Amino acid sequence: MVKGKVIENPESRFSALLLGAARLPGVRVDREAYLRTALARHCSEYEVRVATAETPAVAGVSLDVLERVADESIRYETAKVSALSAAAGFPGALALPATVPADLTQYVVHMLRISQKLAYLYSWPDLFSEDGDDELDDATKGVLTLFFGVMFGTQSANAAVGKVAKAMSEQVIKKLPQKALTQGVVYPVVKKVAGYLGVEMTKQTFAKSVSKAIPVVGAAVSGTLTYATFRPMARRLKAHLSGLDLATPAGQVIPGEVVQDVASPPEEQVKVPRPGRDWRVVRRRR
Repeated sequence: MVKGKVIENPESRFSALLLGAARLPGVRVDREAYLRTALARHCSEYEVRVATAETPAVAGVSLDVLERVADESIRYETAKVSALSAAAGFPGALALPATVPADLTQYVVHMLRISQKLAYLYSWPDLFSEDGDDELDDATKGVLTLFFGVMFGTQSANAAVGKVAKAMSEQVIKKLPQKALTQGVVYPVVKKVAGYLGVEMTKQTFAKSVSKAIPVVGAAVSGTLTYATFRPMARRLKAHLSGLDLATPAGQVIPGEVVQDVASPPEEQVKVPRPGRDWRVVRRRR
């Protein structure tokens, strides 16, 4: 009896789908490799190096450049997920028990992939552990759930993502804030969004079952339906992440030395930017 209730629980259904998709090969995006490849055609070598070592915001990569790169990634993932969905529609009604769950899983896989790509472009830290552990930790599971919520248009997820981003900006940390995502005001939102997503995923499963019922024709309908839903959802996440303070480019500094006179008035001293990774302030005495 208890087991049946767990299976029917929308939150548990979504969590199981998310965890299952996250274990599949090819779902995890290597942050450094992706940023290096994606930014290479648009940025200087110095900007790419800082973006991978720190973040695109620290490197001063403009939001215009990030938007172009983000749109390229969205087009790529949309084309892949639509083609796979169309292929799953060819067999027709006889194969529905196998093709519909597989199609939903690969849909979630590409949602995970585009979520990672957009997060890394807009200066979020690595979402997966570096030790290659197949299991998601609570913080990663929480933030991915919120990202999916943003893609589905839930305002509570928008607000929660903003709070998490603000916490990272204020603390200047390079990893997801575990406490913010597993305790306090954000965690109940994660659970609520997960339940909502479980219901929405069930609706999508039904819609895809209907679209795949007719062989060959179902392929075109399924592929079109996937394209029509995936692309706007990805663009919705891009719009939200790009508007957060976390994504705002820092003032760009040319590597070198800044010479400041110790006797300079305070109003002139404050104009000197703070020391960074690749340059330093040299105070000169008379």
